[in-house]
Amino acid sequence: MTTTPQQRRAAIIQFIKYAIVGGMATAVNAITFFAFAYRLIPCLTPDDKVVSILSRFTEVSLPEISDADRSLNALACNAIALVVSNVFCYILNRLFVFKPGRHGVLVEALLFFLVSFISFVVGSAGQTALIALAGLPTSIAFGAFLVASLAINFVMRKFVVFKG
Repeated sequence: MTTTPQQRRAAIIQFIKYAIVGGMATAVNAITFFAFAYRLIPCLTPDDKVVSILSRFTEVSLPEISDADRSLNALACNAIALVVSNVFCYILNRLFVFKPGRHGVLVEALLFFLVSFISFVVGSAGQTALIALAGLPTSIAFGAFLVASLAINFVMRKFVVFKG
């Protein structure tokens, strides 16, 4: 199938819009996670980088919690942040990036979240393998996770969730 220069340009513009929305959704995810982690479902420690940044602006007091409780709290914060950021991302993708209408709104939203979950699982498995098996630094493995998630989400949302 041959594409015209206009189609290629439109695809590039769409991908740039997708990346901008994704960056905004990532920011919403991080802000939500750390807002809950700091105040509502505490899971930060005094040596956490975010705590050192917050302490520049306000007095920080953290409850003492066990590592087991902290890990469960972090999981809860991550789940909340995933839902909030995906709702945000779904709305912006529907309005500004893709053409809705391949499915009804409910099916479309469910598919959108399913794709997010699948890319999260695949990306996390790849990240874990890169760290555990290849010995790569966490930041490089996390970068690979982001690239894999971006690619999976874009392709699936363009061709399965939305009309294109």
